[in-house]
Amino acid sequence: MVSTNPTTAQAPYTRVKDFLKAGLGQGRWAPGEQMPSESELVAQFAVSRMTVGRAIRELQAEGLVTRVQGVGTFAAHLSRVSSTLTIRDLHEEITARGHTHCAQVVLARAEAAPPALASQMGLRVGETVFHTLIVHFENGVPLQCEDRYVNPVCAPAYLHADFTRITPTQYLLEVAPLWEAQYSIEAGPPTAQEAKLLDIDVHDACLIVVRRTVNRDVPITLARLVHPGARYRIDGQFKP
Repeated sequence: MVSTNPTTAQAPYTRVKDFLKAGLGQGRWAPGEQMPSESELVAQFAVSRMTVGRAIRELQAEGLVTRVQGVGTFAAHLSRVSSTLTIRDLHEEITARGHTHCAQVVLARAEAAPPALASQMGLRVGETVFHTLIVHFENGVPLQCEDRYVNPVCAPAYLHADFTRITPTQYLLEVAPLWEAQYSIEAGPPTAQEAKLLDIDVHDACLIVVRRTVNRDVPITLARLVHPGARYRIDGQFKP
């Protein structure tokens, strides 16, 4: 029986999430096997259904479980778990290597959303969207060109943040925690503007990550992150 001492410093949803994650790591539920229901977890941890739902949603976003509406939660198959990728904030990633991070804000303004962007951001055509273009440097060398759009509803003070002192990722995680993230990763050439900002040739191969985050079905941000292929790699870890 898991302790549910209410005096613990852990957030309630974290206790539920840690319990389920530990069980998955120990093989308590085989891939495809049904896990405890929300009602069972509510009773076991003496928390609300909303708290349990948040824990399960986060595990689903990490690729560790699957949910079938009206049926329940199931342990994800290993092929799905192994494809899970965690991308850390770039500032943390650089400082963890003992290097220095700095950023140059090229653009920070409010714009009218064109049709394609409005659709992605859950806005009406012509509604205001925040737009930033930032170059991140590692030890003075350009490492990432970050072209980001932000929904003003989720982060109304976004353009007032000092992005030479805090990254957009750090800021948005504080003011608009995400519940879901979708991303695509591809190798491709930079645009002419990106090549100039990164000090590379327009024909150089780049690692391009496009990431969209959502909170309670409301889009938060859409970002295009371009990294010179010769200067960047993504590392991950998988534990069955």
